[in-house]
Amino acid sequence: MTIIAPSILSADFSDLKNEILRLTEAKADMIHLDIMDGHFVPNLTFGPAVVKALRPYTGLPFDTHLMVSGPDALIPEFAKAGADIITVHAEACPHLDKTLAEIRRLGCKAGVSLNPSTPEDVLDYVLDKLDLILIMSVNPGFGGQKFIPAQLEKIARVKKLIGERKIMLEVDGGINPLTAAEAVAAGADALVAGTAVFEGGDYAKNIAALRQN
Repeated sequence: MTIIAPSILSADFSDLKNEILRLTEAKADMIHLDIMDGHFVPNLTFGPAVVKALRPYTGLPFDTHLMVSGPDALIPEFAKAGADIITVHAEACPHLDKTLAEIRRLGCKAGVSLNPSTPEDVLDYVLDKLDLILIMSVNPGFGGQKFIPAQLEKIARVKKLIGERKIMLEVDGGINPLTAAEAVAAGADALVAGTAVFEGGDYAKNIAALRQN
């Protein structure tokens, strides 16, 4: 079954505690935390203090996506705050192998995210340190964007690259029931969705619709 990771970027920020509780009741598989610094991407969201504050309200894994410059300085703080998975951008990590090793040393699963224009060959020499690969199907920084169809080919290539390794292949950006089906057909194991989960308020129905693929 496809793993659904709602992005709280689309949640009600004035009521995040109850949003987390509702997503848990709605049978989400993970909670996706979009961490933006206003530098690597134009938007600015939240930091480790918010992650720590939300941690007691769900047992679901915190899928923490660092869209930040210089993520190495922040990784220990997010690990301490309760992140289960920490994903960094290949574009932001000059010493990617070292960064991934540090994430695992701190007890978290390690992920790498690729922007739409980043080729997958940057993964070639770090596959043994990866638990998750996140393909961006939009340019990161804002919710509500349209899925970039060309990323379907990249998803398929990365799935082939993973082979028999136990690495989750996640897709983020422009996910709705139609694009969810396309992404899964291309090889995705997990989908990040914001608008498609929160729109209309029936989170359980929306999550189930994304799994119908």
